[in-house]
Amino acid sequence: MEKNTRREFISKSTAAVAGVSVGLHAFGSKQTSKIFGANDKIRVGFIGVGNRGSQLLERFMENSDVEVAALCDVYEPYALRDKSKVSGKFIELLEGRIPELGETFPKAPKIYKDYRELLADKDIDAVCIATPDHWHALQCIDACSAGLDVYVEKPLTITIKEGRAMINAQKSAGNTVQVGLHRRGSVVYQKMVKEALVKKIGKVLSASAFRISNMFPDGIGSLNPETPPTGFDWDMWLGPRAARPFQYNIAPYYFRWWSDYSTQMGNWGVHYMDAIRWLAGETAPSAISAHGGKYVLTDDRDIPDTMDVLFEFKSGMNIKFSIYEATSGTGINGGEIELNGTKGTLVSNENGYEIKPSRPGQFQKWKQQIDSEKYDLRGDTDFIAKGNETDSTSRLIRNFLDCIKNKETPWCTLEDGHKSTCFAHLANIALKTGKRLEWDAEKEIFTNASEANELLHYEYRKPWKLKGI
Repeated sequence: MEKNTRREFISKSTAAVAGVSVGLHAFGSKQTSKIFGANDKIRVGFIGVGNRGSQLLERFMENSDVEVAALCDVYEPYALRDKSKVSGKFIELLEGRIPELGETFPKAPKIYKDYRELLADKDIDAVCIATPDHWHALQCIDACSAGLDVYVEKPLTITIKEGRAMINAQKSAGNTVQVGLHRRGSVVYQKMVKEALVKKIGKVLSASAFRISNMFPDGIGSLNPETPPTGFDWDMWLGPRAARPFQYNIAPYYFRWWSDYSTQMGNWGVHYMDAIRWLAGETAPSAISAHGGKYVLTDDRDIPDTMDVLFEFKSGMNIKFSIYEATSGTGINGGEIELNGTKGTLVSNENGYEIKPSRPGQFQKWKQQIDSEKYDLRGDTDFIAKGNETDSTSRLIRNFLDCIKNKETPWCTLEDGHKSTCFAHLANIALKTGKRLEWDAEKEIFTNASEANELLHYEYRKPWKLKGI
């Protein structure tokens, strides 16, 4: 079946004129039928080309079989790639978070402000979505319904129900979707999974990770509402979220400290929880408890500056994740995640890993049960000499492009992205309710707190709608 034509797309989305996401079946959910040859170019449209979007754009452009066909952003200077037009206040507040812009394109891409117009472009084969978290679901579902392949950034969603709706949309469309949890493309993590290194350390009973960024004393600052800068479509940026005045410490980057648009549990926690559960072979926790709050910082954020979360699993394993944004801390010595087993400990990051044997505890007389083991990707001269790519995001993007051509399953599917993103939502809900929550991962409901189930989704601002749930 062929992709919908521009005329078919627009005729089926008349509600879009009023600003409504048309949802799962409005585009007919036709599967892309184009067969790509090894050297054929994949025409990619980019939705959201700010900080992370620009990083992804750069990496997509490294591939000779990619044509940057279109750019879309609610901030005109980003879409036009013209830094001279960027607000001086953005540059002052965001420092290095403003992309350099000014790329040279072999063929000038089309420019859009409304992502639905980009999806209607019959010359687009795939899209890369790097917008704020609260937009991912609507844009991914609409892209699936338009018959396009999708690379969507993490965290996958802003609510748990959005994730299931995205999975339903992709199953109906049959397109390729890759989630940008880039450790799935890491040489080191792939090696650890392939070699089942976790089995060497015995039964894993605990794992941990930290996000430490001491933002004391100013945090994200305290600012008054203002008029958005020239070329910034604030209403479109808000999308399904409630209307509110613009503030310079909300958009374009500070949204990560506002719970309506993201959280640090979603921003950082999802990466580490995905890596741990992947290595340990886990899917979802059975219980969650969270502790913390906004204890020190007096900035405008509405998320905690301090947070400790405990995820419990039926297997007996626990994962602890800590967010410290008002203090210092040592984190994990030599890595970003740590898994502890009966025979030893595995510490790893994207540069390498180390297995450390356990020492006998009180009353125990056994000798070392496993050997020490260490791997450093930067020192793997044989691997590097062969010209292998080591950047995990670049590898994940290359895998996405290959899967479009060979129709194989990508390294990070929507289902995997959803499972890992759920950890963030479960943690945030546990903190908000102040309860140890019991979770039925199959039904995706809490079994001991009705008030927690009310937080699985929120009512979109009209006229935006989410279909498929």
